[in-house]
Amino acid sequence: MHSTYGQFCPVALGAEVFAERWTPLILRELLHGSHRFNDLHRGLPRISRALLAQRLAALERAGLLERRAGPEYHLTDAGEALGPVVDALGHWGYRFAATELRAEHLDAGLLMWFIRRRLRTENLPADRTVVRFQFRPPSRPPLFWLILRQPDTDLCVTDPGLDVDLYVDADLRSMAQVFLGLLSLPAALRDGGVELTGATPLRRAFPSWLGVSPFAA
Repeated sequence: MHSTYGQFCPVALGAEVFAERWTPLILRELLHGSHRFNDLHRGLPRISRALLAQRLAALERAGLLERRAGPEYHLTDAGEALGPVVDALGHWGYRFAATELRAEHLDAGLLMWFIRRRLRTENLPADRTVVRFQFRPPSRPPLFWLILRQPDTDLCVTDPGLDVDLYVDADLRSMAQVFLGLLSLPAALRDGGVELTGATPLRRAFPSWLGVSPFAA
């Protein structure tokens, strides 16, 4: 929002808003239902809180979002209209850029945030179930807890003080590939990329709980 291409071409005018660094990812989070600042930041762990605040203010000035009581951030009609653009970018990235994940692409916290968001809540147990995740190589934070209860789920990065029902020990790359739909969970379990420890019914049900990326084939 601080620079211009100096062109009246609609592509240039749109890119001045959409192509600003972090903007497509902020729009992605808003489109997927994150409205509070902390939730937006959890989906964008490598942006500073100060820069995120600046980007949100710039998007508000550009008319793409509005701030409501709470405070919460919601897309305007103009912001919602960029949904197909974000989807098209995601589908392109899935097809041409996501086949080989480099180490700098892997973030355990972001992966868990995405896993939580895509859980198939209709398949979750009726009773509260606590699943603890640990990744190889060790991540920061080192442990994650999913607290599952229909229809809501919580993601904790500090011990919630609840008994754990199912333990997941996973290679970070393998789990990311499972989420992207590039590797099936049964295959990851067979080759040791993902290991489950817990009661047999929960281990058998676990694959039915996990969703995959909305861009997966």
